[in-house]
Parts: sequence; structure tokens; C-alpha cells
Amino acid sequence: MDNNKIKTLGELKKSGYVSKSIKQEIRDNLIKKIKAKENPFPGILGYEDSVIPDTERALLSQHNILFLGLRGQAKTRMARQMIELLDEYIPIVAGSEINDDPLKPVSKYAVDLIAEKGDETPIAWLHKKQRYGEKLATPDVSVADLIGDIDPIKAANLKLSFADEGVLHYGIIPRSNRSIFVINELPDLQARIQVSLFNILEEGDLQIRGFKLRLPLDVLFVFTANPEDYTNRGSIVTPLKDRIESQILTHYPKSIETSLAITEQEAGISEEQSSRVKVSDLIKRLIEQVAFEARGSELVDKKSGVSARLTISAYENAVSAAERRAIINNEKETQVWLSDLIGIIPSITGKIELVYEGEQEGPYQVAFNLLEKSIRTQFGLYFPNPDTLKKKRSKEAVPDDNPYKSITRWFDAGNSLNNFFETKDEDKVQLLYKVDGLHALVKKYFKSANEKENALLMEFVLHGLAAHSLISKKVLEGKIEFKDLMGSMLNIGSQHFSEEDFNEDDFN
Repeated sequence: MDNNKIKTLGELKKSGYVSKSIKQEIRDNLIKKIKAKENPFPGILGYEDSVIPDTERALLSQHNILFLGLRGQAKTRMARQMIELLDEYIPIVAGSEINDDPLKPVSKYAVDLIAEKGDETPIAWLHKKQRYGEKLATPDVSVADLIGDIDPIKAANLKLSFADEGVLHYGIIPRSNRSIFVINELPDLQARIQVSLFNILEEGDLQIRGFKLRLPLDVLFVFTANPEDYTNRGSIVTPLKDRIESQILTHYPKSIETSLAITEQEAGISEEQSSRVKVSDLIKRLIEQVAFEARGSELVDKKSGVSARLTISAYENAVSAAERRAIINNEKETQVWLSDLIGIIPSITGKIELVYEGEQEGPYQVAFNLLEKSIRTQFGLYFPNPDTLKKKRSKEAVPDDNPYKSITRWFDAGNSLNNFFETKDEDKVQLLYKVDGLHALVKKYFKSANEKENALLMEFVLHGLAAHSLISKKVLEGKIEFKDLMGSMLNIGSQHFSEEDFNEDDFN
């Protein structure tokens, strides 16, 4: 339909335009996408077999929707992408505050204008991007904000009685008529405000103050909320929850691969950083594993959840840590080393909520432990698991075939390795080659690895052995120190990681 040519109600009628509700409109466009094998929610990863089919079913049923899930689960993004299921343009009565349908006007303004001008009533066209309203539920939100109220200034200017419908000031929901309206964090909305939504959801009409007003609104409501047992801020009142036809449970990525794809898609890495800093698949997997470890940790509040934003910001910090080191050393190109992952600690501490035991441990120690667990878990996927080797030897009583023997013996002989955070790549590689058997071990299991990959894997072996308590690792100011385990046990207190071990410069 050429909306540039249709300017009046009469022209709209001649064009054969047929009015339909927003839910019917979305249903029709969704059916077209499903038939064309198009994904209606591009960029939403990990929901292909769960949340997206549930949402499609709800939209086909013309339901209002509640997305219920922990933070960082793309609830609001799902709602915002529904804009693409709307028609490109719809006609409205020109000047209408509530997007009146010219063929089915509901406001006094539109009804009076059509009664006065008939087929000469001016028509405007509303683009789909203008048909989306969103409100973050906060304790200070009022009924007037959402629904509307009497406007005394309007009454005075127009010289109208307070009994006249013309004095009404419409809230954000009426102004979202024929649109998608989203209320984020619904439990934060006070119970008395939630009650004001009852009529809109069930009967589709609207009540303002004492007016005998029946204003049938055409709105697709989408609500988002954390599980009610998580927050003490409030809850969704039962009658309101009963009126929301479909409740869809969201979830975190179920695999490392999905999590990797999300981080790759969302991380804000500049072209300058990408050209200067290379990030191996190993480093990416270690960062993603931190989130999986956090979600399973007894020290982290599971009701709060661990947002996908943790790994996104951690990835950005890891790249920036390597970039900073390269700038200091005047290197044109570098890679993210495991020592650079100390720089992701602030990304972890700011994204997890701890239970009492975790608070006692301290956020920095918990974050460091999660990073160590990540290294431990991933190490067994790249190299023989030291724990498995121990069990195998004890059960079968076979000769000691420990592939890590020469490395641990080198440390047992009193040698140590100081891995400084700001060491040049070239110096770091030379340092790693000093450890007996380290390079040979990596070449045994990764024959096709290039020089840089070899060096990174050599560093990974040291961190992995430390995570399995075969050698000692201490994070000190400006460096990580690897030593033999027995020698370090004589000074075991210094192995505990604390906030004081960090130099502020390590994160900048």
C-alpha cells in the first residue's frame, strides 16, 4: 500500500485497507516467516529449541507474554525483536494521542474529528519502530504514569470542566495503543499499581479516575521478571499473573559453544584491538568456563544467577589487558596469555552475588577460585587429567608413567618461574622454555601447533598443574610465581589470594 498517496479517510477506504488487531497482525507476519523458514528472532542464540518455539506458540495464540528468568537471559531483547513482526506502516487519525485506527476510532478526539470531517479526515502513517513502548518498573511508578490522570492545566487552557473527557492526560499505556508495550522487572511494580492493569489485560479497556470511560485498547503486553523467590523487592500479584496467558521460562546457555557464540557476537572489541590482539580458542573457552563454574558454585547465589554479561565484559577486559601490555612494551602484535586473565577478576566480582559463605571468603578470593576451577576443568580436555592418572596408578599398580614428571622434578629441584604481567612476549617464551619437559609435553599432544600456540599451551600446562596441586602458584604484586609444592607449603599463608595482592595498574 502506497502510504504516500493516502492522506484522507476516504482514500483509505477506497484502497481496501482492512483493520486488524496488533496481535492478529503479529500472528499473520509470524506465519509468513515460519513458512519462509526465517528466524523471527535473529541473534538470539541457545533458544532455538526452547524459548523461541514457546514464544512463537504464544504469539500464534495471540497471548500476552511474561518472560520469567534470571538476569542476562535476553528477555528484553526478545521483546524488542517483536517489532520486526509488525507491518511496516499503519494508518492513524492525524493528531491522535493514542494512535486511533481511522476505521475504528476510540478516543473522543478521533470520534469528534471524523464526525466533523468525514472522509476528509486527515490520515497519518505510523512506522513499526514507533509502535514500541517500554517502561522499567520502579517503586516510584504511578497509576498516572501508566494509565493517565486529569490534567488541570489542560482543563484551564481549553476552558473545560473536569467532567469533560477532553481534560484527560493519557499515560504511557494508552499512548502505546496498537503497539507492543513492555514492562521490565514487573515484581518491582507496587501491588496497587499492578492492580490497575487488571482491566486492560482482561477486558482490554481502561479506567481513569471517576470517568465513565470505556476505551478499548489494542496492545500486546510483554512483561519480564526474575523468579519471584529471588528478590525481596516485591512479587507479581496472583490475579495479574493469572491474566497473562503465557509464561515463558528463559535460561542460560546450555553449552560452551553457545556461550562462545554469544560472547563473540556481543563483545565490543574495536578493529584496532582486533588487529593488535589475537585471542585463541583456549582463552575464549577458559573465560566461558568461569561463568559455568560460577553457576554451579556453592558460594554464588543461584537465585540471582550469573549473567551472560560476565563473560562478555571478561572477554573485553582480557583483550584490553593484553593490549595494555603491548602498548607498554611497544609491541605491534600480541596474544592474550593466561597471565592476562588476572585482568578479568573485576568483571567477575561485579557480576556475581555471593551467599554468606562467599561473603566470608571475599569477592576477590571467590573470583580467583572460579578462574582456577575454570583452568582445572578445561585442562582435562587438552591434556591428561592428573587426578585420573593418580587413580589409574593406584588401582593398577603400574609403573609411574606420569607425563608431568620432568616438569614437577624441575620445580622440586628448587627452580622457580616468575611470570610478570608486563613481560614482553619474546621474554615470556624464553622463560617458558627454561622448564624441563614443558615444550616436549606440548609437542607430544599438539604436534601441529605453531610457535605462539606452543607457548600459550606451555603456560596453560603450568597453570593446570598448579590447579591440580602438582606445583605451587602464587599471585603476587605484578607477577605470578610458580614453585615446587612442598617448598611453598612451608609458607602456605601467602598462597591465599587477597585484594591486596592486586596492583590497580594490572586492570587498567
